[in-house]
Amino acid sequence: MSGPSYLTKKKKKRLDSLFELISFRVTNISYGCKKVVVTVEGGRNFVADAAIITVPIGILKANLIEFKPKLPDWKVNAISDIGVGNENKIALRFDDVFWPNVELLGIVAPTSYACGYFLNLHKATGYPILVYMTAGSSACGLEKLSDECAVNFVMLQLKKMFPDATKPVQYLVSRWGTDPNSLGCYAHDVVGKPEDSYERLLEPLENLFFGGEAVSLDHQGSVHGAYSAGIMAAENCQRYILERRGNLEKLQLVSLRSAIHEAAVPLQISRM
Repeated sequence: MSGPSYLTKKKKKRLDSLFELISFRVTNISYGCKKVVVTVEGGRNFVADAAIITVPIGILKANLIEFKPKLPDWKVNAISDIGVGNENKIALRFDDVFWPNVELLGIVAPTSYACGYFLNLHKATGYPILVYMTAGSSACGLEKLSDECAVNFVMLQLKKMFPDATKPVQYLVSRWGTDPNSLGCYAHDVVGKPEDSYERLLEPLENLFFGGEAVSLDHQGSVHGAYSAGIMAAENCQRYILERRGNLEKLQLVSLRSAIHEAAVPLQISRM
């Protein structure tokens, strides 16, 4: 059910040495002067020659990380110019399958709030699971409900298609719009956005480099977009460090095509 987990499992051996550094919430980033100091909650500092920033666009827009010196206006404006969307899922597991063997089950409603669709995971995995997908104002509204109320709302939609639908035996509800580590799901264009907004967000800032799906020029909101943007940021960071050390001739460029070969099929970001 999680697109990112597929990639991280594939790369787990490479990442094992880094896992001890996760689960920290960053509060401050000081950059320039040939060093980056990252401060996390609790006051612990991590010092490096450079850093790659891949926090969600919602975190950047909310100014939850204090940069020292402050980000220049062109970078702040780039962050402001890009929208952040919200999408949530409610996964329902049943004892039996009572729906047809199709990939999607759509809902047509008089208002957008009641519109949504179900992903049929039974077709792909064999497990009797439907995942209700909702975005925009509906996704934000469901986050205000308890898990039980959210499930009841979704079951009302499901029973419009299948009046004899049984109660789920398990369920899982996401709330990405209010999750303090994401504050949304994906970057998107807004009306009147300058054409170079993504390029400005991607642009390095001294020894800070920016990655993540929001800086993908063509594939925002996807796992392969986030992954390829991360590879690109890593290449730029590697070049910066080798140039500083006078070892540019040792640069071995990562082949983006080969690096994302295992993720060649587009994978929509899927967070649960």
